[in-house]
Amino acid sequence: MDIRELITIDNEILGGQTVFKGTRVPVESLFDHLEAGISLDAFLEDFPTVTKEQAIALLDWANKLFNTKNLDQLYAAVA
Repeated sequence: MDIRELITIDNEILGGQTVFKGTRVPVESLFDHLEAGISLDAFLEDFPTVTKEQAIALLDWANKLFNTKNLDQLYAAVA
């Protein structure tokens, strides 16, 4: 899934926080839940507007980003 189909940034939605596309759920919430030991299924119960497909695709995207062997690409992506 293309990252542009997963997330959006709009100054009119939560002051420009990165959110799951079509929702008002900050992407940060997914990582906060996982960091706290809360399961993906529990996250999805807390935020029913986010689909499991969206959440898994975003985690896959993040995994690819941080497992790249090209540091220049990583630095460019997070700059």
